[in-house]
Amino acid sequence: MTPRTISALIEKAKQTYADHPAIVDGTTTLTYAELADATDRAARAFLASGVRSGDRVAIWAPNRWEFPVAALGAQTIGAAVVPLNTRYRGHEAREILERSRATALITVNGFLGTDYVQMLHDAGPLPEHLLTIVDLGGDWDEFLARGDDITDKRLEDAKATVTPDTLADLLFTSGTTGKPKGVMCAQRQTIGTADVWARGAALSPEDRYAIVNPFFHGFGYKAGFLAAFSAGATIYPIATYTPTQTLQLIQDERITVLPGAPTIFTTLINHEDLKAYDLSSLRFAIAGAASVPESLFADMRDVLGIDEVKGAYGLTECLVATTTRPGEDPAHVAKVVGPAVEGLEIRTVTPTGEDAEPGEDGEVWIRGDNVMLGYFENPEATAEAIDEDGWLHTGDVGFLDEHGCLKITDRIKDMFTVGGFNVYPAEVENTLAGHPGIVEAAVIGVPDARLGQVGKAFVVVRDDLTADSIATWLKDRLANYKQPRAYVLVDSLPRNASGKVLKTELRDTSI
Repeated sequence: MTPRTISALIEKAKQTYADHPAIVDGTTTLTYAELADATDRAARAFLASGVRSGDRVAIWAPNRWEFPVAALGAQTIGAAVVPLNTRYRGHEAREILERSRATALITVNGFLGTDYVQMLHDAGPLPEHLLTIVDLGGDWDEFLARGDDITDKRLEDAKATVTPDTLADLLFTSGTTGKPKGVMCAQRQTIGTADVWARGAALSPEDRYAIVNPFFHGFGYKAGFLAAFSAGATIYPIATYTPTQTLQLIQDERITVLPGAPTIFTTLINHEDLKAYDLSSLRFAIAGAASVPESLFADMRDVLGIDEVKGAYGLTECLVATTTRPGEDPAHVAKVVGPAVEGLEIRTVTPTGEDAEPGEDGEVWIRGDNVMLGYFENPEATAEAIDEDGWLHTGDVGFLDEHGCLKITDRIKDMFTVGGFNVYPAEVENTLAGHPGIVEAAVIGVPDARLGQVGKAFVVVRDDLTADSIATWLKDRLANYKQPRAYVLVDSLPRNASGKVLKTELRDTSI
């Protein structure tokens, strides 16, 4: 039976996998028994620092072994984890610390040359409810030592306050459009999401899972280390991604599982020394994105040699909503993101509130156990997102095919209208990505005096392509109203730390 609290999950992993490695991070290795002991020690330290059940603990750090130890330690005593994006500046982090009223902050000064604590101070007075700040680079051992006087009874009493419905985490949405909202999930939901992902990936103790997805994002956290720990796999945290170092890690450690954003795989596929590395250990990968070049999954199988490649769809409010079926042809995986996972229902709904026909676009609605509880202290936004019947209105546009597989067309907010016709950027971007000389593209709508809006494409190219040659190539592939009226050739697209293209930045440059 799947545990329904974090403490029970870690105890079961300790009993089941004992001396098997749970984390390998450079020269640091923790077995499952050592992970459980480290989690308890962190829990004691949080108790000694004034953290109580129902509090929030923020973690502002890259992928390293202490991150899961701190997160699990906080959750063990009933505190909710608030992961912070490592690319936040001081005022962004301070806002979330204020809004979550976190009582502790775990961070690491000096990561990529950034002084996180100083940035917080520069943003203004520290929030008064923030009782302790721990720098993993210098204070971690001292922090853990605080808990040495916490008795076993006090720790067990704290653990006893936790139920499956205890809040596990507040994951603040990326904020690429408006103010971030804190997505609340209970421990049973977070574990349920991890379990669904682990079973879909057929994770086992034989797996060595390289986690390049940030731990502060659900992909690296729930579908990352927590999924691995639920199945006894070994994780290899990657703090900063570089293609060469990742290829070396895959070869040296015989990595078997490597999920990531599509750009991770395109940079590996296009690596000039790819053939110099032995990637034969790779058995499973998911490219987590709604929109990918149609050739990507075939290249992941044929060029990188990954045995099974899958697509998936989810959002912070419901992290794992769909995955493609085992053994799907890569060409099909590129077109759909699969059916709903176990425990979820999916509908596509027209603007008039009716279920869309197979193949007809509609807003994607999701209902089930692992849909968020709601937005933290924001009942109005929660009511807008989840209706009275429990359906989460995602704001994503897509359709279900005759097999019940979902195809994401685009975000409602990204759609623009050209002379009365709706244009979904994902369709244009996928078509552009089919050009052999184009790495990727992002399309936005910009104002036009005659048509209301027209498309503008930002394109990353491999060869010496020109805007005119791209436009000529596209004319035979899309209706004229879908064709961008302007092209900007760029070296890269702006992204947040989760890999999403920041279209707000592209729009700002087009004003």
